[in-house]
Amino acid sequence: MREIVVVANRTLGGRKLLERVRALAGEQETRFRLVVPQSKPSSGLVIYDEAVRDSAQVRIDLAVSLLADEGIAASGAIGDQDPFLATMDAIAEHRPSEVIVSTHPVTHSGWLRRDLIERIQSASGLPVEHIVTDLEHEGLPFRVTLVIANRTASGEELIDRLREKAAHGERHLFIAVVPQQGGHGAAAQGARVRLQGMLERLRAADLLAAGMIGDPDPYTAAMNALELFKVDDVVISTLPNERSGWLRANLIERIRGAATVPVEHVIVDLSEVGAAAPAAAGS
Repeated sequence: MREIVVVANRTLGGRKLLERVRALAGEQETRFRLVVPQSKPSSGLVIYDEAVRDSAQVRIDLAVSLLADEGIAASGAIGDQDPFLATMDAIAEHRPSEVIVSTHPVTHSGWLRRDLIERIQSASGLPVEHIVTDLEHEGLPFRVTLVIANRTASGEELIDRLREKAAHGERHLFIAVVPQQGGHGAAAQGARVRLQGMLERLRAADLLAAGMIGDPDPYTAAMNALELFKVDDVVISTLPNERSGWLRANLIERIRGAATVPVEHVIVDLSEVGAAAPAAAGS
């Protein structure tokens, strides 16, 4: 089976890249190895390494799932923050026949300013195909909804609303972000458990979803995700007014004021299933 390494970060879901992968898969049996170098957001006083890795893993999970739906064999790995080192590591491990590198246009690409394509060609001796994706003008070949939730992550009202959004015929992806409520130890683990519970419910409903834990501050978590991912809209899930720390902090209005996409608020009343608890910092 032919092996091709595909290196991309924010352009991984781009239309041109997907079309090229489909074309190559149609020529002969091919396995694609996706490499996503880690990319740090600019917001937040502290950048959590786990959140940085999670954002790369979200891209991999969604891309592998999309390709699997089309019968295309693919796997992925998180790479070094330096895209050259990430690529050379993948080449050493998988010994591919060729490499594809996807970037933004030259005016917006830090990779191209560092001569990434030429350096990979020189160091590896492999053919390197360069695909340019202008997400701002081309968009993505599917709709993407960013979901911000914590204690309400698996609430019926939220899952039902996301199911409704995906029922309009257009291919729909969901990126879930659960703020950590602390950032270390049990707090981060609790966020991870809530995230996994939510993803299991979404996948059980046949929705294509991936997720990450985010900054303890829900506003910063949302802003980081909006920077890292190109999304069409945002859904924020909270407890009802009197029990929601997020609403007391005017989170919805603050994100609406900063975001350039629609922001929807879904209220989940956990008390209806006996899961109510005193409000903490999260909602």
